[in-house]
Amino acid sequence: MIESVIASPEVVHYICKRFGIQMSKKLGQNFLIKRTVVDKIVQAAELDAGDAVLEVGPGIGTLTQGLAQSGANVTSVELDRRLLEVLDTTLEAYDNVRIIHGDVLKVNIPELMDHKPFKVVANLPYYITTPIIMSLLESKLPIERLVVMVQKEVAERMIAKPGTKMYGALSVAVQYYTDPYIVIDVPPKAFLPAPEVTSAVICCPLRSEPPVKVHSEAYFFRAVKAGFAQRRKTFSNTMKTTGLSKEKIEAILAKANIDGSRRGETFTLDEFALIGNAWYELDQEDK
Repeated sequence: MIESVIASPEVVHYICKRFGIQMSKKLGQNFLIKRTVVDKIVQAAELDAGDAVLEVGPGIGTLTQGLAQSGANVTSVELDRRLLEVLDTTLEAYDNVRIIHGDVLKVNIPELMDHKPFKVVANLPYYITTPIIMSLLESKLPIERLVVMVQKEVAERMIAKPGTKMYGALSVAVQYYTDPYIVIDVPPKAFLPAPEVTSAVICCPLRSEPPVKVHSEAYFFRAVKAGFAQRRKTFSNTMKTTGLSKEKIEAILAKANIDGSRRGETFTLDEFALIGNAWYELDQEDK
């Protein structure tokens, strides 16, 4: 079994039967059974021997095996204690893999990755995709590239442009921190068990600096949050969710030279930056 390609129907079935694995719907466990998909993910990660990789949720090691075979040093964080014994067996041939039992949202990632640059590669559980991605990006970790398998709809939201149905706060945040693009769509039949939706692999190279200049990221993201708080309303109205007075909202929009009768979903990153900067500057004047 160790010499086999784990990401295949026969091997995944064998492993599940041998270890009595019942896939947890609660943990979003869907194991890859297509090696070609694994290869696409590894290729998108642009791994060289010795590269540090953080994998979230290795499962039974289907993707982990491909990462290990690239020569990268892989640290895989697995929440399900039942899978630790499985991973010890399926990955025992690879001395460049380290399995950590824990919740990626709670572990000390900088310490885990030795405070050095690393890449994130993962087949993320659908139920917690956005919290994991945002936690990794907002933590300002030295991530060079993030390559993840997510629900196709989420991938489309991550790359969406202003004025489209998919465009939202996630789009702005991901595009602020990274330059995302979809690598490949992955059909349900590539997994065991097959999910009800199509997945996609999305690659997010981290930007060396944001595409817009902001005085304060906190103010920038406050503007973004307000912009999508009530999608069907004008931005002037959604800004009221911030608790600001009508006069202050009008002053911010005037300073930013933004038409408040537009909806937030039509604003570009540049326009959100103008609003955030104007808001920040007026607050500084009021101090």
